[in-house]
Amino acid sequence: MKTSSANKLPVVLVDDEEEVLFGSSVLLKTFGISSVVTMSDGNELLPYLEYNECSVIVLDLLMPQISGLQLLPEIIQHHPEIPVVVMTAAQNVETAVTCMKEGAFDYLVKPVEESRFVSSISRAIEVRSLRRQVSNLRSCLLGNRKVNGGIFSEIVTNHDKMEAIFQYVLALANSDEPVLITGETGVGKGLFGKAIHKASGRKGELVTVNVAGLDDNMFSDSLFGHQRGAFSGADGLREGFVSKAENGSLFLDEIGDLTKSSQVKLLRLLQEKNYYPLGSDLPRLSNARIITATNQDLQKLISEDRFRQDLYFRLSGHWVEIPPLRDRVEDIPLLVGYFLDEACKSMNKPELEPPPELITLLSTYTFPGNIREMRSMIFDAVARHRSGTIISMKSFKKAMRTNSIAIDGDPSHVKAQIHSSLRTTGRFPTLKQAENLVIQEALRQTGGNQGIAAMLLGVSRPALNRRLMRLKSETV
Repeated sequence: MKTSSANKLPVVLVDDEEEVLFGSSVLLKTFGISSVVTMSDGNELLPYLEYNECSVIVLDLLMPQISGLQLLPEIIQHHPEIPVVVMTAAQNVETAVTCMKEGAFDYLVKPVEESRFVSSISRAIEVRSLRRQVSNLRSCLLGNRKVNGGIFSEIVTNHDKMEAIFQYVLALANSDEPVLITGETGVGKGLFGKAIHKASGRKGELVTVNVAGLDDNMFSDSLFGHQRGAFSGADGLREGFVSKAENGSLFLDEIGDLTKSSQVKLLRLLQEKNYYPLGSDLPRLSNARIITATNQDLQKLISEDRFRQDLYFRLSGHWVEIPPLRDRVEDIPLLVGYFLDEACKSMNKPELEPPPELITLLSTYTFPGNIREMRSMIFDAVARHRSGTIISMKSFKKAMRTNSIAIDGDPSHVKAQIHSSLRTTGRFPTLKQAENLVIQEALRQTGGNQGIAAMLLGVSRPALNRRLMRLKSETV
């Protein structure tokens, strides 16, 4: 069985000329392709592929032991996912046509220009990466298997939307392309960044940097580091976060707050795969996977000339958008139980249970702070709890009020009925009619729970009962 390295797969060079192997290997490493395997005997290739994966095979056609023309169809038949770049001194059109018909990815004639060689290999690596992603995605979708758990164990959910995101994360994990994670504050963008890093199997660290509030100099110094004497106070060397993320992932949070000048530097890092520490004239290569996150609308920032469009396109090759909690209210009971258990254990309190109406109450709330806000609410409620096994709803209601958040629910039903009245009668509903609409909507959203409906409406339960009795008597 093959062993799979989720880190960058090696490029395999097969050529009987040692100087060609050495020169090609050095050239690839100079341009950031660090993992290279060389073979001077073509007979070594097929046994190697039985137990190892690679990104690209660069194959010489004219070799004494076994020719590339013999190896090419064998590779394509048994390992069709691996692009094969043929490189030979034979300038023969018929041979080139034969190779391309057999399935070769590209055909290069020696001596090959450096830029042409590196460009061909880079494109082949991208194709290989895309094929792996498609294969992973097909496996997830056609297998119809649940993937929550394992690398996603910190993300508490049972929602179909989140399951689809898990499958997408597994599909993109082996790619070296950047990942952009978007979503409102508190939805768990950092947890998804951690999951993407774990799924990638990269051997290096996940290095997290919050770039909000960093000016251009601080951004450069934090990410790229500096040499001794680079500026006043630079008494020694400093290793930047890009260097610390070598063979790993660099997670840049709040990317929407990055200054325009810092955006240019990040774009250069993404395009050229190298950077300059402050005070250094020598570039350093980087193979860190870049993961970014923001709660801002980058398209809006682009239209306001606050974010570079070319950087956006670079960052959003893989885009993970996390839905807010209000769009997956089915997760609320699961999250309440999870956070209650976590809070009780952290505070050394006995197990507590939520009252049944708590789930109904929370299901009507918009949760502008999402998962983080819910966790804070539950931890506060557990800290305030004094007796009994049922947690009080008092602190939840207080939190909703003190946060100055209007718990209006979804007004779409009320709006639709008002618009219907305008279309059919040409006038607004009366105040009594509007009052009836609002009360019925509150009861609909709370499943008929009058206590919580009264809270949504900002009245006491007796006051709501009186209104309901009056409305009932007026319709009799």
